[in-house]
Amino acid sequence: MSKRLISMPYSEIEKLNSRGLLEAIALGEGRTLAAECVCSVTPLLSDVSNAEVVSSLSADFVVLNMFDVEEPYAAGLPACEKKDTIRMLKKLIGRPVSINLEPVEVGLGSENLWAMTKGRMATAENALKAKEMGVDMITITGNPGNNVTNEAIVSSIREIRNVLGDSIILITGKMHASGNITEAGEKIIDKNMIKEFIEAGADIIMVPAVGTIPGLTLDIIHELISYIHSYGKLAMTAIGTSQEGSDTETIRRIAFNCKEAGADIHHIGDSGYVGMALPENILAYSIAIRGVRHTYHKIGQSINR
Repeated sequence: MSKRLISMPYSEIEKLNSRGLLEAIALGEGRTLAAECVCSVTPLLSDVSNAEVVSSLSADFVVLNMFDVEEPYAAGLPACEKKDTIRMLKKLIGRPVSINLEPVEVGLGSENLWAMTKGRMATAENALKAKEMGVDMITITGNPGNNVTNEAIVSSIREIRNVLGDSIILITGKMHASGNITEAGEKIIDKNMIKEFIEAGADIIMVPAVGTIPGLTLDIIHELISYIHSYGKLAMTAIGTSQEGSDTETIRRIAFNCKEAGADIHHIGDSGYVGMALPENILAYSIAIRGVRHTYHKIGQSINR
């Protein structure tokens, strides 16, 4: 009998293929929490990776931002071979792992933290390397200022799906405009773009969380998620506007609204300061969407079970 991801020990989770993992998320009925971390910066707790911290606060899976498949690294991990970075991380956190890949050229955004490198491009070659390292999901999206377009996302989905087939989960979409003013606000995503993502091979469609992008109201996000569900796909709402560093009441409001909108997965971003959401906000979000029972169960459950 299939189980919900929120209830499964890691010994069962690690045996799931991509289809099984998608089913386990769907069975959670909107109670799956994904936490994003910037893996290239000094961790919040110095010698403990941000991925370990967000997992300890009840995240069901981790999204690594700035992970370069050509130079694998996650700050705060024990020493290991570069090729074993993801497996070491999963051994420590007992969670599935996604990485962000971006469909833009090397060097874009070179004056800021998000400067692109070859190993972070959304190509089939990089996705295959990630899969071989143990990555469970690829999130095809864009960081601030990198000018990722929806058209480029569609092309990357097709390329990666053609090479990897159904062996890996593809999460696609944007949580902010990524520096592209023509795809800002209500133009970030619409039904036509959702259809293109799905037809190209996306498993999970990412839309901005309610209250994070000007103009994208609860009614609009609910309509988009209903459309995603009509194709039998999952929807992930995402906080990518630094509101993961706001007060807990704001986080609870976002969580309630995204739950009402129909989110299957709730994503909380990586910019409390820089690197991960504020710990208290991860807890507040988790408790809002699934209560203290499931939150503390996830916190207390040993990864060795």
